[in-house]
Amino acid sequence: MPSKSEAVLIAGGYGVVGEQIAACLRRRYPELPLVLAGRSRSRGEAVAARLGHATATVMDVTRPHPLGEPIPRAVIGAVNDPGDHLLKDAIRLGVPIVDITRWTARVRASARAVAGLAPRSPVLLASGWMAGLASVAAVAASRPLQRVESIAVSVLYALQDRAGPNSAAYMDRLATPFEVMQAGTRQTVLPFTDPRRITFPDGQVARVYRFDTPDQLLLPRSTGAASVAARIGFDSAATTRILALLVRSGLWKRISGERFTDLRRALLFHPGPGASHQIVIDADGLDPSGEARSVRATLSDPLGQTHLTAVGALVQLERLLGLDGAAPSPPGLAYPDSAPQIQAARRTLERFGVSMTLA
Repeated sequence: MPSKSEAVLIAGGYGVVGEQIAACLRRRYPELPLVLAGRSRSRGEAVAARLGHATATVMDVTRPHPLGEPIPRAVIGAVNDPGDHLLKDAIRLGVPIVDITRWTARVRASARAVAGLAPRSPVLLASGWMAGLASVAAVAASRPLQRVESIAVSVLYALQDRAGPNSAAYMDRLATPFEVMQAGTRQTVLPFTDPRRITFPDGQVARVYRFDTPDQLLLPRSTGAASVAARIGFDSAATTRILALLVRSGLWKRISGERFTDLRRALLFHPGPGASHQIVIDADGLDPSGEARSVRATLSDPLGQTHLTAVGALVQLERLLGLDGAAPSPPGLAYPDSAPQIQAARRTLERFGVSMTLA
């Protein structure tokens, strides 16, 4: 039998998000051993040396059976796993795994794959916005309502925020229609349509447009919401208008594909030193007395979206392993919005400087 370790392995552990996940884990659990996995041992070793109580290992998730020995206590997938090799290997070995890298279509495909493998350990697909934190906040906003009619998730993306390649890849899909739940039925909508004006926690007012996130697939199941919509806008009104024009005119679709990747990145991918990332979630419905009620939750991280994603991954790992005071997640497939530990999540967010309000 392969030997086992108490370490948490982070696939992509020296990337933009992976390194911040490792730093959050080290701050929260100073003695927890970490393994930083990726294709470059030297880069991993440099990060491991700064963290302490950490090692680096070479891993290629594009090949079958990427997990070697010793078997880790848990895995956080912070790098794209296009062939599901890391996901399937964790299931094969009975290792709990949190994955934060999949867009909606891939969440669906991976869920089907997981269901056919009968996992002996928990598999948490936490690829919703900011490692599922938007869904956690949406569940919190929905709980005072006896019946949830609609949930709206609005995101303000700062152009000077730090960003990794996965963030840019997300924007590459802006020409792809996607499904949402609207008035109780599945409907296909187009990206960057149906705008709304939203006031964000810092007072900025921005126009936000529809975009695809797994939260829209999952929240109707967990909350019973008849309609769920996610929208995004940028802290530059001009950039938001230009992108909306490109998408609606069909020009963004014409420059899709690998041939024009550099052009799309030149238009949108200008990562800076960091800027606040803000999310507003509005839940509308009926309270227990039958009266119409609206509940608003907000998330705001002054250190930006990569830091918020890292803290989200920490929240999901704590839930997975029972480090939040609740029982560990049972074997099988789970999502951030299914039975989240709201109060424990809020305590972790506060510890890392993330503001979560509920009104």
